Amino acid sequence: MMYPLVRELAADGIPVAVTCRVLHIARQPYYRWLAAPVTTTELDEAYRADALFDAHRDDPEFGYRFLVDEATDAGQKMASRTAWRICSANRWWSSFGKKRGTKHIRSGPPVHDDLVARNFTADERNRLWLTDITEHHTGEGKLYLCAIKDVYSNRIVGYSIDSRMKARLAVNALDSAVTRRGAAGDLLSGCVVHSDRGSQFRSRRFVHALGRHAMVGSMGRVGACGDNAAMESFFALLQKNVLDRQHWATRNDLRIAIVTWIERTYHRRRRQAGLGRLTPVEYETIMATPATQAA
Repeated sequence: MMYPLVRELAADGIPVAVTCRVLHIARQPYYRWLAAPVTTTELDEAYRADALFDAHRDDPEFGYRFLVDEATDAGQKMASRTAWRICSANRWWSSFGKKRGTKHIRSGPPVHDDLVARNFTADERNRLWLTDITEHHTGEGKLYLCAIKDVYSNRIVGYSIDSRMKARLAVNALDSAVTRRGAAGDLLSGCVVHSDRGSQFRSRRFVHALGRHAMVGSMGRVGACGDNAAMESFFALLQKNVLDRQHWATRNDLRIAIVTWIERTYHRRRRQAGLGRLTPVEYETIMATPATQAA
């Protein structure tokens, strides 16, 4: 658009008529633009682009079809074709899509330092939580589980299960853990929540959730599964005891099996050598301080 140039030249003393004649543009459209430099259409486009970008930044795996849903939830309704045009113009591609002119794709920068350094120990409850996401196929498609483990007792203090791997999956798991521990009267301020560099844990929503609960984030290195090994060991157990035991026809069947195994078997029946041959529930009950028991 040449109208801003015409306005700048006019401010320097060059007549609008001369500039428009040299640039081969009509004066009347320029004056209409000058009266309202930003049109309603352009403003709507900017709001839509802003909503799409926020959704893309929170969930880089989403293509434009999923981003349309997120933008609509944020109050910016638009057609899928409009979303595709805006995303294409700004190169907001899904991280799972076709690689476009890039040879080396790297994970995004960490939003937290590594405060754990593979020292998966804690002297009391709610000092160090680990979190990660796993997935499994069913006859209806994938099912995703985000779980949070307290390293003090290895108890799964919160989890969230969904058919889509969004930032909200991690946020819901954190809120679940806070609700459970908070109901027991526990103090959660200052608790370190350690994860890998997955986009869900780097999202604004998750970072804001940590701040809302006065918790401290921590992240391991790229491609270093040992930086979250204690959480990976739980998922290995889940894989062996539930996920790979049979073919799951529906997501709901697998969801029920996961919840049942965590709450009935893992928490209350599976004794762990690292806990003195106690279950996580038994360990927390026996090792609780008098103050905790009184609460």
